[in-house]
Amino acid sequence: MPDFLVIGAPKAGTTALHAALARHPGLYLSPIKEPKFFLTDGPPPAKGGPGDALTYREHVWRREDYEALFDPAPPGTLRGESTPLYLYDREAMRRIRAALPEARLIAVLRDPVERAHSNWTHLWSAGLEPVGDFVQACGEEERRIAAGWASFWHYTGVGRYGEQLEHLFTLFPREQVLVLRYRLLVDEPAQTLDQIGAFLGVQQGIITEIPRHNVTAHPEPTLSHRAVSAAQRAGSAVGTLIPGLTAATLTRPLERFLQRGSRERQPLSWQQRQELIPRFEADIRLLETVLDESFADWLLPRERSGGMVGARPTGQGQARNGVPA
Repeated sequence: MPDFLVIGAPKAGTTALHAALARHPGLYLSPIKEPKFFLTDGPPPAKGGPGDALTYREHVWRREDYEALFDPAPPGTLRGESTPLYLYDREAMRRIRAALPEARLIAVLRDPVERAHSNWTHLWSAGLEPVGDFVQACGEEERRIAAGWASFWHYTGVGRYGEQLEHLFTLFPREQVLVLRYRLLVDEPAQTLDQIGAFLGVQQGIITEIPRHNVTAHPEPTLSHRAVSAAQRAGSAVGTLIPGLTAATLTRPLERFLQRGSRERQPLSWQQRQELIPRFEADIRLLETVLDESFADWLLPRERSGGMVGARPTGQGQARNGVPA
């Protein structure tokens, strides 16, 4: 079983962080970046939102299969995995507490509006999000939750970190939890990686860069995009009926077609942020209380730390290209 977990948040640089930590000789990261083991107690659900069933088929839910992920770890290394939806899922955190009470946990927090937009763009660019307007898609959240759509569709719920950390600290002592701001991965990768190394108790100064990962394209809502997206969602549904078929086999060619020639994710307007910020404001205040740290910048017109993991810092307020997972 692993010694440490990257537990959140989705679209906050966890893919890039996983890749960076895998380069450290004192650490062994699971070859499957998101095994999702603790998200269920047994097999995952059979149904959900568009594409959920195929994703569930990639879920490592049997304990023997999960433990086998860490069998190749060299002696003396610390074993870890990264499933960024653990933090959001209270039952998952309780399972982790029961199975791994001594585990060290890493959470990366990103401006919740920007995180939600990146999340929506990811699904839109993959042809799985049927609503072409980000704010409108957020308005569908309660209906989708009631219909059993998986957590990755909970665009605003996943970003309520105050509630999540308040619950986490009832299960684990704070000294076992490292909470990082996404902007530090962007602005200060070497220092942030050293902070993680110190937290895990491995040598610092070994890894100094975070690679660029998962730069999401932003296809325009054209007729062809709508048509191919409908085919993508239909293909995902059909794929669940074919034994042994992985999600990538059927859906990746369509996803590549959708993203071909598309521009990178465009920044949100202040008007869009104004529509979404009220959904997070109370939780941001709670987060400030829980962590005794200011997050007032998340209430401003533009995220100060926008940009891709691995990019060089630019001037204050200047936009950067690319979006990490």
